[in-house]
Amino acid sequence: MKLKLAGFSALLCVLIAFAPAIHADQTHDIFDTAFTAHKFKVLIAAIRAADLANALKGPGPYTVFAPDDAAFKKLEKAKPGTIAMLLKPENKAKLTAILTYHALKGRVMSADLLKLKNGSALKTLNGASVTIENKGGIKINNAKVIKADIIASNGVIHEIDTVLVPK
Repeated sequence: MKLKLAGFSALLCVLIAFAPAIHADQTHDIFDTAFTAHKFKVLIAAIRAADLANALKGPGPYTVFAPDDAAFKKLEKAKPGTIAMLLKPENKAKLTAILTYHALKGRVMSADLLKLKNGSALKTLNGASVTIENKGGIKINNAKVIKADIIASNGVIHEIDTVLVPK
């Protein structure tokens, strides 16, 4: 009996230890979930510069294709000075257009994206469309989804490896 009770106690301790991690993202909105991930620092700075933080804290639901810091580094390498230029107050409209190109209205999970016909277009919050490719993984335009279905209280985040730039 002591062995069974000890095993149960150990299991209970493990479950208690992991319980906050399992539900943490579901209690945080998209902005806070991205902020606490510590790999979207440039994206968070851009969201703040465009005054979009409150929108991503709103009820949603939203789907955000979130470029990680490596994606912004890739953009900066290809076009030096781009990030600093976009973060300037006089470029707020352009930055807003780029950021809203990374978001959809509604919660679109990776399973939903995989069900779409390859080459399907989805309308973003800025009014333009992104193209979905779902053969051998999920791509949004030329950006590969590297981590899907990061759940937030008001939507979902899909981490991508490239910054999407509208035409």
